Amino acid sequence: MKTGDLFRFSLGAIVAHPMRSALTALGVVIGVAAVVMMTAIGLGAQQQVTSAISGLGSNLLVVTPGAGRGFAAQAAGSGMGLSDRDAAAIRQQVEGVVAVSPAVRGGQQVVAQGANWNTRVEGVTQDYLAARDLSIASGRMFDDREAQQGRKIAVLGQTVADELFPGLDPIGQRVRIGTAPFEVIGVLASKGQSGFGQDQDDIVLTPLQAARSRLFGRRVKGDNVQQIYVKAADEDALYAMEDDVKALLRERHRIAPGADDDFQVQNMASILEAGQQATQTFTVLLAAVAAVSLLVGGVGIMNIMLVSVTERTREIGLRMALGARRSDVLMQFALESVALSLGGGLIGLLIGVSGALLLARVGQWPAAVPAWAAPVSLGFSVLVGVVFGAYPAWRAARLDPIEALRRE
Repeated sequence: MKTGDLFRFSLGAIVAHPMRSALTALGVVIGVAAVVMMTAIGLGAQQQVTSAISGLGSNLLVVTPGAGRGFAAQAAGSGMGLSDRDAAAIRQQVEGVVAVSPAVRGGQQVVAQGANWNTRVEGVTQDYLAARDLSIASGRMFDDREAQQGRKIAVLGQTVADELFPGLDPIGQRVRIGTAPFEVIGVLASKGQSGFGQDQDDIVLTPLQAARSRLFGRRVKGDNVQQIYVKAADEDALYAMEDDVKALLRERHRIAPGADDDFQVQNMASILEAGQQATQTFTVLLAAVAAVSLLVGGVGIMNIMLVSVTERTREIGLRMALGARRSDVLMQFALESVALSLGGGLIGLLIGVSGALLLARVGQWPAAVPAWAAPVSLGFSVLVGVVFGAYPAWRAARLDPIEALRRE
């Protein structure tokens, strides 16, 4: 029997029972759609975590005071145990350092030309741009001399510039931060929204000494700082640099062997890696749960195909009596099973992709459909059809044509 005839007979049998065929393929439709949607949601979450952590800067260490753990302790700002001298020692004694920027920070009201805006103000040094992977869109950044002198100058983030000077060039304009007047000398290039939902352009940079003396005097004593940003040349040097920074600070702070550190070192690369591993596990778990429905769909195909073999016993016997080989019967039923599964996979793929995109738009939930979704989904659908259609096809091919013709 020709291959074309086998395809025609298989499709004819599917079309002859449209409702049964649709219900048979429904399990595969649901399974593939669920796998695609769950995978898209998991990958979207992974991208969001990557974006959120990468937005802080690449190849970066963030040193904060205090022995607490995590970002909550960091935000509390308790225990001002870091200073300008610690930052200078890191810059001079630790190998592989590209940029070091001590910083103080806090919320402030900024006023200009009758407009006011509450924003985050950071007192930093010139190296802050390199450490955080920032650039200047217009104007300039203050230099080290201006930072040491505590000049009352400021660099605005794009959001602050738009809110205070809509349609105007802010360079050379005066703003009041808290109660102190500052001159705008630059505007940062836009970085957009971070993965944590924070506007990275809603910021004002001022020289470190000016921020300490004019803005945060009550919160920051002497030459203390709230953070030290340390940038490595590349990721390979980052982990060795982390150990060197910890050893140097323990020595400078005279911490006894075995005692807890009075500072924390956050490695952005390790945090990113941990976040990615967590979301990858989450993605695999979601896909595995969704794949169960795909297996259930395969069992449904096998069940219906076995019923079909029983119903079409006389048809099988007649074809074999007219010269059809057992391999032809085997191939026909296998093709029917694969066609049902593949058709369900195609519909499930369309539903899964559409559902993921709709969820991302309506529910504000991250979703990213992977490029391999189509070939893997369809390939797995074919595999389900072959595996679960094999036994019914074998049963059909093993029928005795004489006995088959005798059955009513």
